[in-house]
Amino acid sequence: MRNSKNKLLFLAGCLTITSSLTMTSCKSSSYKNTSIDAKNIEVTAEMGSDKNMEAFINPYRNHIDEDLNKVISFSPVAMDKSKGKWQTTIGNLFAEATLEEVNPIFKSRYGKDIDICMLNHGGIRSIISEGNVTTRTAFEVMPFENSAVVVELKGTQIQELVEYVIAEKKPHPLAGITITIDANNQIKNIKINHQDLDLNKTYYVVTNDYLALGGDNMKFFTKGEKFVMDYKLRNVLLAYFQKNNPLPVITTQRIIEE
Repeated sequence: MRNSKNKLLFLAGCLTITSSLTMTSCKSSSYKNTSIDAKNIEVTAEMGSDKNMEAFINPYRNHIDEDLNKVISFSPVAMDKSKGKWQTTIGNLFAEATLEEVNPIFKSRYGKDIDICMLNHGGIRSIISEGNVTTRTAFEVMPFENSAVVVELKGTQIQELVEYVIAEKKPHPLAGITITIDANNQIKNIKINHQDLDLNKTYYVVTNDYLALGGDNMKFFTKGEKFVMDYKLRNVLLAYFQKNNPLPVITTQRIIEE
């Protein structure tokens, strides 16, 4: 009798809940959040690891490590974006690689050549150490998913680009352009591919999608027609590394102080 009574109570309870849910589901009234409780749970080494999870992840981790550790080139020196006033070896390398890799694609699509490459100093996120260069190196230097974009700019907008670079006083990666300034940082001469800047001419500048939209306050890029290349800058580096072994150490001055 006791068990039967419990069964009846259990069934009654279930029926009560079901009815409540049914009645609730039939209501047309809306609900609103009245409060949200959240807390930050930090995952640290002290929490230990889960053996089953480790066993599941390890094959994927090992496979990724094998790919990232593959040696694809060699750097005869360490390249560091903090070593240089107006240009750095890693910035020169990044700009030259982007110009060299993207130009053939742009020319095949549109029948025109890219004149200049300009990227941002902050976009370089790691050094290239002296010694072996691996796939991981490209991911460390360029961890973002930015892609190459070519922007059509007038000569007057190239002038704005140069004024921005000089005012910023940062070694932004540049290629295809040489700027001469005096002791007071006044612009004396601008050359594109060894020719004086023509304010009435149209130039093509390769950069990344972030800057093409005016990132880092590079507003001059928002004024020109854009050609999306669907080519990630990390893949640009990977392709360049594989073609150049050892890597060139490019010390060419983009900005010359008289």
